[in-house]
Amino acid sequence: MSPASRAAVIVNPVKVEGDTFRRSVETALAERGFDEPLWLETTAADAGVSMARRAIDAKVDLVLVAGGDGTVRVVCAELAGTGIPVGVLPGGTGNLLARNLGISLELEVALTELLDASERAIDSVRIDGDGLPADRFVVMAGLGLDAAIIEDAPEELKKRVGWAAYVVSTLKNVNHPTIRVEIIVDNRPPVRRRARTVVIGNVGTLQANIPLLPDAEPDDGTIDVVVLAPRRISHWPRLVLGLVIRSWRERHVERFTGRRIQVRADRTVRRQLDGDAIPEGTTLLAEVDESALIVRAP
Repeated sequence: MSPASRAAVIVNPVKVEGDTFRRSVETALAERGFDEPLWLETTAADAGVSMARRAIDAKVDLVLVAGGDGTVRVVCAELAGTGIPVGVLPGGTGNLLARNLGISLELEVALTELLDASERAIDSVRIDGDGLPADRFVVMAGLGLDAAIIEDAPEELKKRVGWAAYVVSTLKNVNHPTIRVEIIVDNRPPVRRRARTVVIGNVGTLQANIPLLPDAEPDDGTIDVVVLAPRRISHWPRLVLGLVIRSWRERHVERFTGRRIQVRADRTVRRQLDGDAIPEGTTLLAEVDESALIVRAP
């Protein structure tokens, strides 16, 4: 008789309500023959690194992670290359990886989808830059306006209204200053633009199902970059249409695809990784690590 499987559950207690969540997860695991799970909570000082390493050391068969996009990113970065599958449960405001993998944002439905799902290999993206330690992301990294929107979204408003808080922050930052950027995709000649923001993505869809990078797939061995460059406030309505309507040709939206993408700004700007603000700087260098992460997805 083979031993029962065991899961680790890594939770950001700030983002996920405790007792109800725990009972639902334990019940769903027990119904499928799992042993009692290893429960690990993140802290203000550790967003999930040591928790993921404990799960790896325990040789668990599955890691379930619930928290903000930052918690998911940190855990997935540690699990890349280990072969241990990860299931992303809804928690926090963005849930961008869950959304892009087609996972329900309702906990009970998500548990069924993940625990009864097959495994899928997706890409992880190595990220580097001035003043940054070597790291990884699974969703998006960016500099300029998008980082300002993320950093300026009020935490209390995010708790009350969810992703709509980012709309408020967008309106606040709509006149964010432009930056001059140089973009190098693989070994192609540099592209120089004046932009409001540049976003590198492993997946393509934002909250409200906005297809920022409509060709981006998490398992295609490439990463995509979008340059948003409205010169005036009056350009924003057309730009939004250019994002939402794929056939709409919009000169203020430009996209590129490759395996290695470097973005360099002409001055220090705000930056973000998977929805978390990171130290300001001038450069982001992203390189795809193909099929490095095993996920459970419906």
